[in-house]
Amino acid sequence: MSLLKRIEQGQGGGSSSGGGQSSGQDGEGSRLSSLQSRRVNAPITSPQAGSYFDLKTRVQNKLLSELDPSMDITRTDEVRRTIQDLFEQILAEENIVLSRPERARLFEQIAAEILGFGPLQPLLEDDTITEIMVNGPKNVYIERKGKLHRVPVTFENNDHVMRVIDRIVAPLGRRIDESSPYVDARLPDGSRVNAVIPPISLVGPTLTIRKFSKNPITIDQLIQFGSISNESVQFLKACVEARLNVLISGGTGSGKTTLLNVMSGFIPDDERIITIENAAELQLRQEHVVTLESRPPNIEGRGEITIRDLVINSLRMRPERIIVGECRGGETLDMLQAMNTGHDGSMTTAHANTPRDALSRIETMCLMAGMDLPVRAIREQAASAIDVICQQERMRDGTRKVTSITEVSGMEGDVITMTDIFVFEQTGVEAGKVVGRLRPTGLRPKFIDKIEAAGISLPPSIFGIGDRRRY
Repeated sequence: MSLLKRIEQGQGGGSSSGGGQSSGQDGEGSRLSSLQSRRVNAPITSPQAGSYFDLKTRVQNKLLSELDPSMDITRTDEVRRTIQDLFEQILAEENIVLSRPERARLFEQIAAEILGFGPLQPLLEDDTITEIMVNGPKNVYIERKGKLHRVPVTFENNDHVMRVIDRIVAPLGRRIDESSPYVDARLPDGSRVNAVIPPISLVGPTLTIRKFSKNPITIDQLIQFGSISNESVQFLKACVEARLNVLISGGTGSGKTTLLNVMSGFIPDDERIITIENAAELQLRQEHVVTLESRPPNIEGRGEITIRDLVINSLRMRPERIIVGECRGGETLDMLQAMNTGHDGSMTTAHANTPRDALSRIETMCLMAGMDLPVRAIREQAASAIDVICQQERMRDGTRKVTSITEVSGMEGDVITMTDIFVFEQTGVEAGKVVGRLRPTGLRPKFIDKIEAAGISLPPSIFGIGDRRRY
């Protein structure tokens, strides 16, 4: 993408009500006006006077006026060297004297404004940060190791936050303005973004960024972190290989997608997998994977592709496994039907605090499909389709743990029956950390026959029953 194109796609100070499209002007006049839109309006002061913001604005505006707008901005290293040369030249011409740390700081901030996402760029490059929250221009928080921390990162004002939001959403053809004051988007690296602006946000423009991990967490790391036990991993691996249907349940930020991604790695390489997500986050390593992503309506309110549309369409794509990143609505009914009609081994997630709550949510979401089915029929579908529920929880110390692995064993009357196979037992708190383990309950699941029919043998000790057989 050229620098000119990036500028036209929302780098200016205005709103993105135009949906991220250029003005349609051609030639040098358009390039100059685009560059001008990149500039920040600020009073011109003498080189040695005024605030740091005035200095930064003045140097940035002059640098932008001298950059070649047709430069390919994707060649980051080359563009950065060009910006560095122009930066040093401008400081010399303006007779601006700065210490080495001040000079480095000024350059990094200007480079971040041109090549990245302004004050957020250092946070986005920090691999230890998992989430970034901007509550107006002066309050920025991060999540690191499951804990929230306020960081000394600020924007100049509300307009500065809006320019960064425009820079994110405009290339995607999205809009955000007073008539459409919130939007979901995705950064080029896959990180999920939600932006909300006034009038519905009373603290100014807000941003929430769920960062996309460059190096997905492995199952060995989950065991090392104490998120899951080795015995339960062997059990879940057997469930996936035996093509049992799995629902991962948990609250917001509890690690559902991480566990789903890890468990997807247990799927054999020779199977065709269709993944369906609102924002593509799963990082499957298998070769035969088709990734589908939903699409919101455009500026005219047309062109929306929902998760339900994709689930229905995926059934025509000869899937051997269907993985839905999260069930939120009517697509849940289609997912259950797919699980019940030959697409064994499918997986999805849902927001719920307990396995029982997860089944209640499944009922509610199925009713959202508008099919007017009796509740009992929905429960029968769920009891037949779902074999295992893995419950995730974000603990008080910020760690994420699997707190139960439960078998959905059938129906008794109008009630779905369940059996806990593994439960988390907390033994205490040491140095602020929750201590405990995911232990077996001593019960074997009824579907153990399916696992054994797949040629998988699990030792009785995994279930905490020694060498005794259940026969």
